[in-house]
Amino acid sequence: MRNEDVTDRFLRYIAVDTASDETTGTSPSTVKQFELARMLIDELKETGIPEEDIIFDREHCYIYCRLRASDGVDENTPKVGFIAHMDTSPEAPGKCVSPHIIEDYNGTDIELGNGKILSPECFPDINLYKGQTLITTDGTTLLGADDKAGVAEIMSMAAYFMLHPEERHGEICIAFTPDEEIGEGTRHFDLSAFGADFAYTVDGGRIGEISYENFNAASAVITVTGRTVHPGDAYGKMINSLRISMSIDSQIPDNERPDTTRDHEGFFHLFESSGTCENTVMRYLIRDHDMELFEEKKRRLKDICMNVETDNPGVKIDVVITDTYFNMLSKIIPDNTYIIDRCTDAMKRVGIEPFTEPIRGGTDGATLSFMGLPCPNICSGGHNYHGVYEFVCKESMEKITELLIEIARA
Repeated sequence: MRNEDVTDRFLRYIAVDTASDETTGTSPSTVKQFELARMLIDELKETGIPEEDIIFDREHCYIYCRLRASDGVDENTPKVGFIAHMDTSPEAPGKCVSPHIIEDYNGTDIELGNGKILSPECFPDINLYKGQTLITTDGTTLLGADDKAGVAEIMSMAAYFMLHPEERHGEICIAFTPDEEIGEGTRHFDLSAFGADFAYTVDGGRIGEISYENFNAASAVITVTGRTVHPGDAYGKMINSLRISMSIDSQIPDNERPDTTRDHEGFFHLFESSGTCENTVMRYLIRDHDMELFEEKKRRLKDICMNVETDNPGVKIDVVITDTYFNMLSKIIPDNTYIIDRCTDAMKRVGIEPFTEPIRGGTDGATLSFMGLPCPNICSGGHNYHGVYEFVCKESMEKITELLIEIARA
C-alpha cells in the first residue's frame, strides 16, 4: 500500500519547535510542546475518532487515544499500543527547521548548507538509500525525525484504519508524550488512560530495527572543592580544583569512553565540566547493558574519587550518583517474547528484513516495561539523531506506516 500522507504529516510536524529543556524544572519542560499536541488532537478528531476516545492531559501535555476494536473481534484480544514522543533534543537548534528533499539519491556527498556536508564516508548508512528520497536538514538545525517520524507514522496508521473500517483489528492504543529527550517522557504517564496490554515505542532508527535491551544508566555529579590563594603566594597553600578534576578523569580508561565503545560495551562519559581554582563540578553518564558491570562502574568511579582525595590532602570531593533507568531485557525475555515475534513476523509479511540491536541509550519503553507495560522499541526510519546531520528516508516512513498497520492487524 502507499502512504502518501506520512511525508506531508512529517513535514508539517517538524515545522513546530518542540525542543525540551532540562533546566526549567517544569512538566512539560517547555510550553511550546503544547502547540504540536493541539495539532495532533485536532487531526485525530478530523479522522473521525470520537472525542470520548481522546484523552488530553492538559497539565502535563500527554495525549492518549484509542481506536476501538472492529465489530466481532474477541473482547479478550490483547490491546496493542504505539507510543512516540513530541519533543526534540535540545542538543541542536530545533527552531525554523528548513528541510531539504533529495529525490533519487545517487550516493554522493550532500551539501546541506552552513558548511556542513552529509557524506557517505562519515555516515555510511546513507548508502542504504541510493535511488530513494531523503529528507535532510539545511545544516543549521536538527531535522526532528526523532521522533516526529514516529509521530507521523502512528498518525498515518490511525488515519488508515479510520478510512478502512473493513480492516479487522483489536483495540489500538496510542500515546504521544513530552520530554522524552530529557529523560522525563514517562514522568506523568498514565497507564490506565493508555490502556494497552503491551506496546511499542516507535522511536528507533534504521528500518527493520527492533530493540528490547538498552543500557542501565546512571548520572554522576562530582564536586571538587580546592583552595584559592593569590598565585604569587600559593606555595604549599593552593589546591587547584581544576587540576584535581583532570586527575580524576585521567583515571578513566580510554577504552571505556563513548567514542571507543560499541555494541554491548559500556562507558563513562564526561559531558560537562566547569569550575574555578576553588570549585569544579564534573558531570558523567555511566552506562552498561550488564547489571554487574554497571554496578562495578559506579563503585569504581567512587573509588577513583576517594583515592584522589586521599592523595591530595586538603581537597574535598563529593560524589552523587543517581540511577536513571534500567535494561528492559529482563522484562521482555523470556516472558514476553511474543511481542517481539508479533513485530518480526509483521515485518516479514510487509517485506522488511528485521534485525535486533541493543540500544546504546535509553527509551521510554524501558521505564514503561518496569512499570508493568512490556514495551520494546521499533524503527521510525531516521539516522544521525540530535544533530544537523540528521536525515530520514521517505520510503522508510511509508513502509514503517505499513508495518504498524500490519502489527495492529495481527
